[in-house]
Amino acid sequence: MFIESDDIRLFYEKTGDGPPLIMLHGNGETHHIFDEAAGALRSHFTVYTVDTRGHGLSFPVLEYHYDDMAQDIYRFITQLGIKKPLLYGFSDGGIVGLLLAIRYPGLLSQLAASGANTEPAGIKKSWLLLFRLIYAVSRSPQMKLMLSEPHITADDLRTISTPTLLTAGSRDMISDAHTRMIHESIPGSELIVVRGATHSSYIVHSKEIAKLLIDRFKEQASSSSRS
Repeated sequence: MFIESDDIRLFYEKTGDGPPLIMLHGNGETHHIFDEAAGALRSHFTVYTVDTRGHGLSFPVLEYHYDDMAQDIYRFITQLGIKKPLLYGFSDGGIVGLLLAIRYPGLLSQLAASGANTEPAGIKKSWLLLFRLIYAVSRSPQMKLMLSEPHITADDLRTISTPTLLTAGSRDMISDAHTRMIHESIPGSELIVVRGATHSSYIVHSKEIAKLLIDRFKEQASSSSRS
């Protein structure tokens, strides 16, 4: 399915029944990374998996900015009339989730973000070097995004009132110190470090993230199953 807003057209899939849960993928990916997780989640939630701008079947763009992506998802939520959705974002999707929670208090009922960073320096130096080399060769606008954004401050994070779960792999490409800073800055947030996991191993084409989300959102899931 598609939804259009101003100059952007987003593709999404909707499945399941229960409280609304929006899932946002990472840089260079599509909603299909959540196929396995959505299959497990749909018995508990109405799951919306979205191709963000310039990805998958969504409208192509010449350049990427996290602010634009966040605005797209705000419009997606409001145009579809989705009330107080849960939102899960992986990597770039997690950054978008943080921006939504900062800019639109009360929009989301809960937020879960995996492998998010608030500035490029939050990425481990070895990975940053690799991304710079890739960009030098490819001039990819998606890679440029990762090297130049986001710019979220600790003060921004402190304004988040949405209940927030953060997850990271113990072998994540986001530095441990940076992940801890995000956790310590968001009031009342919870942090789960998945032992032995990389940035994406427990998320991409995996049901493991579904188990974490069902456990985190179990009150909503229980309410849905009783109704």
